[in-house]
Amino acid sequence: MDTNVCHPDYYRIVERRDGEWFLKFGELFYSKLPFAVDMNDFELLYGISKQQVAVELFRLNSGQSGYYLADLRNKQYYYCGTEPEGVKLQLRSLGIGRDDPIE
Repeated sequence: MDTNVCHPDYYRIVERRDGEWFLKFGELFYSKLPFAVDMNDFELLYGISKQQVAVELFRLNSGQSGYYLADLRNKQYYYCGTEPEGVKLQLRSLGIGRDDPIE
């Protein structure tokens, strides 16, 4: 299964397993900023701490294991299920991405 996902920089993919949160790190391939910035500095970029994100994700689905999607810009959070493919489906439901990137 292809688990590569392209998404806007203000979305973060988080996995919950064994009672812990794991941020899925990606690779930034385009930025309009004229200077380097730490894309994982949530407070600087979006005015929210990683702890606040974890609390919001926990509230969403009582901290169940699986994949979550955090829209840090709009402070929206989504539970995507227990399989990585759920993240792609959630992004598509938000109008991000395509089934076939050539189309």
